Amino acid sequence: MTTLATTSDVNKIEAPVTWKAYLICAFASFGGIFFGFDSGYINGVLGSKVFIEIIEGPGATALTGPHQSLIVSILSAGTFFGALIAGDCAELIGRRITIIIGCLIYITGVILQIASHGLGLLVAGRLVAGLGVGFESAIVILYMSEICPRKVRGALVAGYQFAITIGLLLASIVDYFTENRPDTGSYRIPIGVQFVFGLVLGVGLIFLPESPRYYVKRGKIEKARESLSRLRGQPGTSEYIETELSEIIANEEYERALIPTTGWVSGWANCFKGSLWKSNSNLRKTILGTSLQMMQQWTGINFIFYYSTPFLQSTGAISNTFLISLIFNLIDTVCTPISFYTMEKFGRRVLLIWGAFGMLSCQFIIAIVGVTVGFNKTHTVGAGADATTVADNTAAVNAQIAFIAIYIFFFAASWGPGAWIVIGEIFSLPIRARGVALSTASNWLWNTIIAVITPYMVNQDEGNLKSAVFFIWGGLCTAAFVYSYFLVPETKGLSLEQVDKMMEETTPRTSSKWVPHETFASQIASAHGKLDGDVIMDVERKASVY
Repeated sequence: MTTLATTSDVNKIEAPVTWKAYLICAFASFGGIFFGFDSGYINGVLGSKVFIEIIEGPGATALTGPHQSLIVSILSAGTFFGALIAGDCAELIGRRITIIIGCLIYITGVILQIASHGLGLLVAGRLVAGLGVGFESAIVILYMSEICPRKVRGALVAGYQFAITIGLLLASIVDYFTENRPDTGSYRIPIGVQFVFGLVLGVGLIFLPESPRYYVKRGKIEKARESLSRLRGQPGTSEYIETELSEIIANEEYERALIPTTGWVSGWANCFKGSLWKSNSNLRKTILGTSLQMMQQWTGINFIFYYSTPFLQSTGAISNTFLISLIFNLIDTVCTPISFYTMEKFGRRVLLIWGAFGMLSCQFIIAIVGVTVGFNKTHTVGAGADATTVADNTAAVNAQIAFIAIYIFFFAASWGPGAWIVIGEIFSLPIRARGVALSTASNWLWNTIIAVITPYMVNQDEGNLKSAVFFIWGGLCTAAFVYSYFLVPETKGLSLEQVDKMMEETTPRTSSKWVPHETFASQIASAHGKLDGDVIMDVERKASVY
């Protein structure tokens, strides 16, 4: 290779979108299904009579707070470490192979869970499966962000969140149809279904191309060209392929000159370099990515998907809690595709701001109604073994259920996909794998914390907050609203390289007005409008696994 074509036209740095690009990215998002299923199936299993007796002993009617907390949170603990390890693996062996390894780890964890007949092996299996989910959840977002066309990147990455909701919905359906089984199938069937998801994704990825941006970072320019050609459905000699490849190469050269990487330690250290007050610094990007995922967990959504069944059972106000949980998951699944359109029409920043406002409004209404006339107000009917707890005001309880559903709508259309989209877009290539890994690890860290503390807040023999817990989630959603307004930039319609430039030249509140005005490749192109062989050879020579 001697030269590559370049362009100064910011609108011509990418080939037209093809159906092939849609299908490749859609398949990659399939990983979200086992992420969602693995997170969601435990909600119903926690209410299974057979499962409860296996864990607590014959005659037990509910899991203890510590056991419930351990079983739910251990998965998230595994995903935290899995996400961090995956960041290094993605730089060393590639995005695609890292995801495949994650699938193998995940399948191993599923087998351990199926074989369990007690707490020990079940917890070990969920920990191992969590490592696999950590690999997948971090690197699928990275992989999709790097291969998706910029004009539809938001919609396609939102497909990952949609796949998560499908996984949650499938988990609810399986739980619903196995809850009354009198044997261990009541929990082994929901666990076993996951095996299929890991197998399909792992095998399918063998046939997909590697990220061209990974190849550029490793100095394999010809492989990057081949990969980009497959992704965009254009011949390798196409001007579209050459100009996009030139832009990726030029941006890599620019970023590497600013903060060079000399080894494994400096590779991680680079994520924390720069000024806190400079919007384009690596430190600022890392804080943005990790705090954005923290805020997504602070919305309280996993309280609904992890604990809605035991929580509603504890209130005594709902007769069929499994069905209500299934309805909640159905709403999440149906509403998430709205973001396919709105993320590209209105932008990430706008949806995160208004989504947080909608959620906080619903949370406070649920809390106020609950502590006054709703969930918290019940009475006992009957005596002895026939005694049942009944809500004092059925209409108020129904209103709370309705506002929980509306709250799920706001999350599904905004923060659900939005947080994943933004963390895949804000990091520059030299730190992207580790930046996304840190952000995903933050998601799972807070997921773990919330999974651990929630039973102590709502269990009857612990905090027994009932509806008052929604005051906490409402307050945290208020923090997310303020955070979005002041700190989240608008990345809609920009290439990953243009996002880097936008963050350098604007603030979050002015970012939506920024318009690309030059390409990276045009700045270092020769007088003939070509990217010279010397630049290309320099990238190949400086190839880094760090």
